[in-house]
Amino acid sequence: MLPALLFCVATQATLGHSLAHAQDDDARLIVVDSGEQRLVDVSMPEGHGWCLEWNHSVAGFPVLDCYRHRDGRMVLVRSHLPDFAAGLDHIPGRGTQVSDGEGGYWIENINEAVPGNAYRLRVGSVDVDHRLVFEDSRVSLSGLAADQAVTIRLMLPDTPLRENHDD
Repeated sequence: MLPALLFCVATQATLGHSLAHAQDDDARLIVVDSGEQRLVDVSMPEGHGWCLEWNHSVAGFPVLDCYRHRDGRMVLVRSHLPDFAAGLDHIPGRGTQVSDGEGGYWIENINEAVPGNAYRLRVGSVDVDHRLVFEDSRVSLSGLAADQAVTIRLMLPDTPLRENHDD
């Protein structure tokens, strides 16, 4: 418990100016393990965003899914795919594919709300290195919970830790 708590404190201390100075009544982006222990807990005010980044399990290059806190919702806004590797392609009608200028592409304007403001993730090994990216900081979920299931959740002020995910 203590290492996770110290990690959260250290993570919050290293976040950029706008996140570090958020109000106590702002929403929070949290990551909890299967026992609901918080592994990551950072302020995520309206309009701010983060990405989940990981190394593709076959090709090894980084892949990004980027989210934003928009009107009280966790919204997938864009994804970066450096290649058309196994399992990585653009689905017509789901965002707009644009070149990244380096042989890969972004899928922009996805704008899909995540049901219940949360999703489960089976965190990959340190080779996959699932990580959360906030401004200029990276938090390795694989360093905290490799090969474990976690929940990534946008918590609004005054909401319980466990929410109904049926919406």
